[in-house]
Formats: sequence, C-alpha cells, structure tokens
Amino acid sequence: MKTINQSAEDIVHELQAHQIKLKMQNKKLQKAKTALQISRNHYVDLYEFSPISYLTITIDEVITECNLKASKMLGLAHKKFINKRLSQFVADQDKDRWHRLFLSIKENAEEKGLEFDLTLLREDGVEIYTHLQCVRLGEAHNPMMLRIALTDITSSKMIENSLRDQEEFFRFIAEHSEDFIAVLDLEGRRIYNNRSYAKLFGDIENLEGTDSFADIHPDDRERVRKVFKETIQSGIGQRSEFRFLLANGTIRHIESSGGLVKNSKDEPSFIVVVSHDITERKRIEDEVQHLAYFDHLTQLPNRRLFNDRIVQTMAASKRSGRFGAVIFIDLDNFKPINDKYGHPVGDLLLIEVANRLKICVREVDTVSRFGGDEFVVMVNELDTDKTQSTFQAETVAEKVRVTLAKPYLLTVKQAEKANTTIEHHCTASIGVTLFVDQKVSQDDILKTADSAMYQAKLAGGNLIRFND
Repeated sequence: MKTINQSAEDIVHELQAHQIKLKMQNKKLQKAKTALQISRNHYVDLYEFSPISYLTITIDEVITECNLKASKMLGLAHKKFINKRLSQFVADQDKDRWHRLFLSIKENAEEKGLEFDLTLLREDGVEIYTHLQCVRLGEAHNPMMLRIALTDITSSKMIENSLRDQEEFFRFIAEHSEDFIAVLDLEGRRIYNNRSYAKLFGDIENLEGTDSFADIHPDDRERVRKVFKETIQSGIGQRSEFRFLLANGTIRHIESSGGLVKNSKDEPSFIVVVSHDITERKRIEDEVQHLAYFDHLTQLPNRRLFNDRIVQTMAASKRSGRFGAVIFIDLDNFKPINDKYGHPVGDLLLIEVANRLKICVREVDTVSRFGGDEFVVMVNELDTDKTQSTFQAETVAEKVRVTLAKPYLLTVKQAEKANTTIEHHCTASIGVTLFVDQKVSQDDILKTADSAMYQAKLAGGNLIRFND
C-alpha cells in the first residue's frame, strides 16, 4: 500500500513540476509573442510612417502592400491602392519602358535589384517624376515579390528640365548668333565653338580639343595668352583685340571678351569667349586715319602728319646732335596747266611731282604735300657738322630741282575719245633751312624755309636758296 501511495505522490510531483515548466514556457511564449508584436508594431510603424514611399508587388504587378507615404505620393487612399496594378499609375509615355524593365526582372532571377526613373500619374492626373529602387524577394521556384522604394524627384527633375531648356535656349542663341562664341578649358583648348566659326575655319567639327591660341597671329599670341591667364586668376573678364591668321594667309581682326565660369565649389571651371570680326571696322578706321593724315590726291603725308614727324625729328636731333633740314618746294609753272587743260590735268601733274619727290629721298625722310602746288621735304640725320650738313641738304635739294625740271608727259583719259598725251615743262623754287638742338618751334622752321623758297621764286625760279 505504501508503495502505491509513494508512486502516486511521485506522479503528482512530476505533474506539478511539468505544470510549473509549462507555465514557465507559456510565460516565455507570451513574452516572445509580446516582443514579436512589439517588433511587428515597430516594423509597421517604421514601414507605414517612413519618409520613403514603399510598395510591394506580385509577379502580376498587383500591389499587395504600400505605406502611407506611397499612397499620399500618388494621392490615393490606402485601401484603394491595394490590389491595383502598378502599371495603372505609370504615365503613358513610360508604360512600354516599365513593362520591359519589369519583364527583365521577372525573367532574370539572378537580377536582384534595379534602379531607374519613371513618370507616375497621380489620381488627380498630375504627373510626378520618381526614382525606383527595386529589390526582388524569393527565388525562381517561389512566387516572386518585388519590394519597391520610390523617391519623388519631381523638383530636381523640373530643375533639370529647366536647366536643359535654358541650355537649349542659350545654345539656340549661340548657334544663330553672328558673333563667335567659344567655350575654352583652363588651358585654352576648345570645348565648344558655335557655327559662326565656320566663317573663319570652314569645318568646325574638328576644332574640339585644339589649341585656341594656335590660330592667333604670332605677334599677338603671347599678349592674348597673358590676358587669358589674368582672367582665370582674377575672375574678371577682359576685352582684347588681336588678329587671326587663317590657313590661307588671310588676316582677320578680332575683338574678344572673356568671362570665367566657376563650379559649385567656386573653383575656375572654364572660360566663355564672345568675339566678333572687326576687320571692316579696322579698315574704315584706317581709312579715316589715312584721310586725317594723308593728302587724298597724292597719298603723301599732309601738314598735320608732317608737324607730328618734325616734332619727333627735332627731339631726335637734339639727342644726337645731328642736323636736320626742311626743303620747301613751290612749282613755278603750275597755274597755266590748270587754266589751259583744267584741274584734272593739274591733278595728274601733282601726282607725278609727288612720285618724283619720293625717289629723291630716303625712306627715313618725309615728303609732304601742304596744299596746292606746295610740297615740303624733311631730311633726317644729317651730319653733326653744319658745313657738311649744308652740303648734304643742298645735294638733296639739287636732286629735287633737277628731277622736277624734267618734262612731264601727262596722259588725259577722255570718255568715248582716244587718250591724249600732254607734255608740260614745270620747274620749282626751293627754300632750305637747317635745324639742330634749337629752341625754335616747328612753325618757325617752316616759316624760315618758306621764306627761303620765296627768295628763290623772286630770283626767277628753278633755284635753291638757304635761310638759317
């Protein structure tokens, strides 16, 4: 009996121990269940209230999960979002691309992830630009699920499109501008040249990467290179003029203005250069300059240019101690040819006189027409001795007198008639004065030479007179 009671007690004890163990396991299970629920709630909170939009879709594109951010992004209530196909929210222009991408993920089990941009359509019809990061869940033999993270990139895309539109707008302006527009790297190599450069170089397709300084005239190249470097260093654009030396030997005058463009780190990035061809303007300026300083008939320096040169010659004479001479010339028999044949024939005579005077002197000397039939020759760098200088000046003056006294054969061209040749004899009265290191003005020197010329004319002409 005792044994039976003892066995019963053991069984009860074991049952009690087992019950305690079950209670402890149940407690652990409840704790695990609570922890799992907390974790699940935490996960749901993280998923639902994440600042990133999340979707989960099946192999048939059906949306099985989406968080609040995703439903808000597409403007659709959460319950209306579930069980719809994602393709319903893809904009028409991207539907084909989306189907190709999705099919690629379905067919390639090894391709676990993929990123791309996609235009989606909100419930209210507004298009939004999104960036999708797709992760494939499950293996090839299991039903495929695709977890998608969506980022709204509408703002950045609009900025990108705006910048692209601006780039296209400015490119359109550049391509249709008459000016030359170039973008150069910091070494002066060409990055971009607009169509206007075809006027200079023909085909511009091969210009990219070439040295922009190579086509600049050698005499201007280093100066322009210096301006380029200063623009990079200072960040301040500078205007410069230079000459392009083209492959056919043609020279074009160019005016340029460069500006430095910096990157987001405020570092020099590239140079934009806007240039235009000023060759015609330079030609007109040269013509105006020529008209201002040269006689329009004989193309000799006029009185204004002569005055500039005599000032320079007087300064040089003062430094060197060498004499200079002014030879004043007046034709003796000019008026009769005008009276008999008219001013056009008189002009022919003046042109011939100018040509003869130029062969009587050196290149460093100056032959000038003062007006009418008056010419002035300035001889530079004579001797330091006055007697020797007087002899040298007299030699030049005598050469002038003899040369001008030779007969003139003037061919008169007449409309609808044969050309007529006129022979004319014309001598000159010549006055000479020397100058060196003296305080008199150029006007005084000219007056002295003019006075000497009148002495020669009063004495009968075809003579030379000196007057100090």
